[in-house]
Amino acid sequence: METAASSASATHPIRLVVNDDLQRNRLTVFFRLILAIPHFLWASLWSVIAILAWIVNWFATLFTGRSPDGLHNFLATYLRYITHVRAYALLVADPFPGFTGTQGSYPIDLEVDPPEPQNRLTVFFRIILAIPALLLANILSNLSHLLAIFSWFIALVMGRVPEGLRNFAALALRIETQTYGYVMLLTGRYPSFNVGVEA
Repeated sequence: METAASSASATHPIRLVVNDDLQRNRLTVFFRLILAIPHFLWASLWSVIAILAWIVNWFATLFTGRSPDGLHNFLATYLRYITHVRAYALLVADPFPGFTGTQGSYPIDLEVDPPEPQNRLTVFFRIILAIPALLLANILSNLSHLLAIFSWFIALVMGRVPEGLRNFAALALRIETQTYGYVMLLTGRYPSFNVGVEA
């Protein structure tokens, strides 16, 4: 099942793919945040390098009009890994994720298209242009954290999460990843705010 806002969202260069069956292991749900601690630590270390890579990528894209392949792939892998970890921590998916951000390795996955030419002017002002999307992503992220509490209780009792809660969390995660991908210059395309979800 792919979460897509519409044909427009399906063709967005950064796409969230959902292959989750809604089933949750009650034991791992109970200890979810404790189990995620190694990922939180690894993500923190990886983030330091990713910030440096983003700065280099900004200069490279500004001067060449295109993100270099190596930087693009590194940042895309980092964003995919963060997506896996957030999906695990927020109960959007159940399996324990890997530490490498490998595409196709997790039920909530991220597809990122190869680099394309970008407008240097929008690259220069990227952070300013991204402010509305960052504000929305922050609001949706906060809502996802609140709803994850409900999902936690429901998953403990029922061994599954409601599809509506999972889909909202996936929507929020999609907008977040597209926003951060836009900021990191993985794409010149603005995040899609379409809220449609296809099964």
